[in-house]
Amino acid sequence: MSPHYLIKRLLMIVYTLFVVSLVVFAITQVLPADAAVMMLGENATAQALDALRQQMGLNDPVWMQYLHWLIGILHGDFGQSLRTGQPVGPVMFEALGRSLLLACLSIGLMLVLAIPLGVIAAMRRGRLTDMLVSLVSYAGVSLPEFVTATVAVLVVSDWLKWLPATGYVPLTENFLDGLAHLALPVCVISIILIAHVSRMVRSELVDVLHTDYIRAARLKGLSGSRVLFGHALRNALLPTITVVALDVGYLLGGIIVVEEIFAIPGIGRQLIVAIQTRDLPSIQAGVLLMAATYSIVNFAADLLYAWLDKRIQYG
Repeated sequence: MSPHYLIKRLLMIVYTLFVVSLVVFAITQVLPADAAVMMLGENATAQALDALRQQMGLNDPVWMQYLHWLIGILHGDFGQSLRTGQPVGPVMFEALGRSLLLACLSIGLMLVLAIPLGVIAAMRRGRLTDMLVSLVSYAGVSLPEFVTATVAVLVVSDWLKWLPATGYVPLTENFLDGLAHLALPVCVISIILIAHVSRMVRSELVDVLHTDYIRAARLKGLSGSRVLFGHALRNALLPTITVVALDVGYLLGGIIVVEEIFAIPGIGRQLIVAIQTRDLPSIQAGVLLMAATYSIVNFAADLLYAWLDKRIQYG
């Protein structure tokens, strides 16, 4: 992979975030919310509101407000929350850390289950096992998160009393209790991911097993396990990397629903609260951080793709 390509991709990420920042700032400017009124309250005097608007630069032209906001972001300053009066950056980064923990655990569980299920379905194509995996996959894709989450809470938490229904405990405070609170949200998020990836692994592996180089490997006398894991699976997983990277977009959207249902103080729940309270700086910071996360994950997927398949040369 050439340095020219890496620089080009990094510049593309910067360009994408710049466009996202423009769109987010423009949208928040047309929302029916007055930052000065949000901070001082509706009973504030006109003089106090005018003074605060002048102090915050709200009377400046829109392009100048955007420029000041963008410069602040480049210096790590996302502004102050209109709801709490506290800096937005530390709160949003802490919430993003909780969401990333939830996302990483979900992706980890998905990889542990989806790849073996896809391999089993491909090796037993057309048999009962393949049909069962397909049935589970279609069911997983068909059920939205709020339905799965509601059923999980009713069955696992209310009826069986196995796991807590809501809440969040940091793993640094109590590791086992923290995992117990994350178990249900992770399972709910993973269901659709497992359905997507297992079907992709099955489809790609079936195609790879019928290629000429796999037949040549078998004719050389290589064992079935070596052909499967040493040659076929490695190439079958390449499109799966793209699917997983694209699923991060779904994951960021699905996490918002799951965090709200399970009362996890992640970035999705922070965004919902910010939208409900018209907290414009928090909305801007949350959307921008989610866009940055998605861009970085797709960049990492490109690097992993090239590492797994040496034939790919990005130039």
